Amino acid sequence: ISQLKGRNMILHTIQMAKWRKAKALGIPLLDTTVKTGESCFAPTWDMVHGVKSGELSEEQYTILYKRKMLDSIKSNPARWGDALKMDVVAVSCFCPDGVFCHRYILADILSQLCRHNHVECVRGGEII
Repeated sequence: ISQLKGRNMILHTIQMAKWRKAKALGIPLLDTTVKTGESCFAPTWDMVHGVKSGELSEEQYTILYKRKMLDSIKSNPARWGDALKMDVVAVSCFCPDGVFCHRYILADILSQLCRHNHVECVRGGEII
C-alpha cells in the first residue's frame, strides 16, 4: 500500500440491488458480499447467519468483521492497495440502506486506511 500519497478517492456505499444506478454514474462497485464478492472484503457465512439469527449482536459482528479485515489487509496487501488507488468506488452488499451492514464498517475502514496512507477520502454517501 505504498505510493498512494497525494491520491484522492470518493467513497460511496450502495445496496447491490441498485447497481444500475452506480453503473449509470460510472462508479465501479466493490462487491463485498459473502455470496458473490471478494472474500478479502466479505464477512463469513457464520458471521452473516449469526447476526441475522440474533446469535451475534451487532457489536460482536463488528468486532469479528474488523478482525477479519485486519487479517485480510495483512494477507492481501496488493488487493487493498488496488482498492485505495480507485478514484471513486461504491462499497456494495445486499443489505437495504439504513440497516446494520458491514459495507458501512468497510467504508469506515477504507476511509481510515486512506488517511493513514495520505489519500484524501471524500465520503460520497449511500447511492439510493
